[in-house]
Amino acid sequence: MNTHHASVRAQQRGIPPLIRDWLLAYGEEDYDGRGGVLRYFSNRSIRMMERSFGREPLRQMTRYFNSYLVESSVDGAVITMGHRLGSMRSKH
Repeated sequence: MNTHHASVRAQQRGIPPLIRDWLLAYGEEDYDGRGGVLRYFSNRSIRMMERSFGREPLRQMTRYFNSYLVESSVDGAVITMGHRLGSMRSKH
């Protein structure tokens, strides 16, 4: 489930709904400490998708692998979506 804000941001940033689905299914999780869960594509999650879908379909979608989303840790609603500019390194 997307919030209105997340739907608007995804459309503004050209992120297709399939990428949201892939982030939710395969993306790495990091808790942001403010009630949100950050999901993004890592090398590990991309390898898992390659095993599921094959290399060629993913090659067509590589421009979206810098996408991320933030979902609520309370109800799982997608709060916002965007493109990361730097790496998503864990703070652990």
